[in-house]
Amino acid sequence: MERWHGTVEVPQDFGPSVVTIGVFDGVHRGHREVVRSAVAQGRALGLPTVVLTFDPHPSEIVRPGSHPPLLTTQRHRAELLASEGVDAVLVLPFSLEVSRWAPAEFIRLVLVEHLRARAVVVGANFRFGHRAAGDVAALQAAGQEYGFEVVPVSLRGPEGESADNRFSSTRVRALIADGGVAEAADLLGRPHRVEGVVVRGDQRGRELGYPTANVETVPFAAVPTDGVYAGWLITDVDKPEKSVRHPAAISIGTNPTFDGVDRRVEAYALDRDDLDLYGTHVAVEFAARIRDTLKFDSVQALLDRMADDCKVAREITDAA
Repeated sequence: MERWHGTVEVPQDFGPSVVTIGVFDGVHRGHREVVRSAVAQGRALGLPTVVLTFDPHPSEIVRPGSHPPLLTTQRHRAELLASEGVDAVLVLPFSLEVSRWAPAEFIRLVLVEHLRARAVVVGANFRFGHRAAGDVAALQAAGQEYGFEVVPVSLRGPEGESADNRFSSTRVRALIADGGVAEAADLLGRPHRVEGVVVRGDQRGRELGYPTANVETVPFAAVPTDGVYAGWLITDVDKPEKSVRHPAAISIGTNPTFDGVDRRVEAYALDRDDLDLYGTHVAVEFAARIRDTLKFDSVQALLDRMADDCKVAREITDAA
């Protein structure tokens, strides 16, 4: 799959194509329904399928300080889109200038001049352009002028009711913020993950017999609420040929038993004490929440509970 940062990287001889547009943060089940429709349309027409997305998140530009927690990194998002059969991803740098483009300007500059769209596939409630003035009807009117078809996709849930609200990044973020990682995984179609570099912490886990990877997560990551979770530690996510997925017990919080202050994401790869991960890029995926973060009266009480946590984590990840 090709990936372009800005329209300047789109090959001059590229096109025509089928395009779908959105932030697609999370690439949740609703997003994938739209993307799969675009891929099917592309194959039917014998054309490549392009996902047009944005970075940074438009909310941060339009309303500074309102950047939502992100469900995926740009790299992981591209991997998920590639797995759906997308041929190219165009990441459009979102700026104040772009935010002020009228719908007609956005269509002409991006869809027509650079991607030479022959079909545009979007969610039925899609909005775009300055002050979200553009909608599906505006796209359809432009399509008649420029010669592209518009395919709106209306998401449907069980028994045919509208699923537009159910399948939303906002809902997934709310579930994660509340610790509902299992429910979030149902909407995502996979476990939620956070990524980052392993940094040195207090090394207390190693002293206790549970060496953890202290993950410095990327900015704006959607980190679940404090607690202990079952999931996986994925090593070398930036090197797929070396990557390994380890069942893990994961702690998020300040480590109150030792009067900690800094909030951390720490993952213990079950039954492994031989991993040297400092400085490497890893991911942590969440299967289920086991319990709240607790302050224990003694180190032994903490160790006893950690042993129980690891047993539960093993049962959950084996079942998954």
